[in-house]
Amino acid sequence: MSRILLASGSLKGRDFFVHLIKEYGDHEVLFAGSGKDARGALSRGDIDLLIIHAPLADEFGEELAEHASRNSYCGIIMVAKSDADARTILRVEKAGGLLALTPLSKSLFRQTFRLACATRNRMLGIQNENKKLSRRLEDMGLIDRAKCVLIQVLGMTEPQAHRYIEKQAMDMRVPRRQVAEELLKTYEV
Repeated sequence: MSRILLASGSLKGRDFFVHLIKEYGDHEVLFAGSGKDARGALSRGDIDLLIIHAPLADEFGEELAEHASRNSYCGIIMVAKSDADARTILRVEKAGGLLALTPLSKSLFRQTFRLACATRNRMLGIQNENKKLSRRLEDMGLIDRAKCVLIQVLGMTEPQAHRYIEKQAMDMRVPRRQVAEELLKTYEV
């Protein structure tokens, strides 16, 4: 089940989008009537998709799209009138949001909705890969520090220090990171 934040200053618009969203599956829909309320909801929890029905009570909505793009991994859809300013359209697109102009057909909104969900899933995959790579870099830095300690304190060469950490990890059946952490606790001042 996805968490969808619907930012709309119009009750009629809100009801319209809730009805459409319910047709696409079981989703939890949260509501915000203004950009300020939507920013608060984005900061409080994991939102999978942000739908902005422009204009909002306190802003048009492109600022909210930019904020969501910078501060979350949610998909972004903005629905605006067909006479929307070209600069607004460019700002939403530059933020990675999808823009649907009214009059809006159900089939167009469905396609936009599915594309935003697919984009969200792709972003999560990239986020997970980024976390894995960050962890590996952190591990490598820790292991290199442990090697330096072995070289300085025990007079090993770099290949000897590397082999020592590798062998300890294999013998104890633990990750090299854990061996490096223990070495640093023992020898680092």
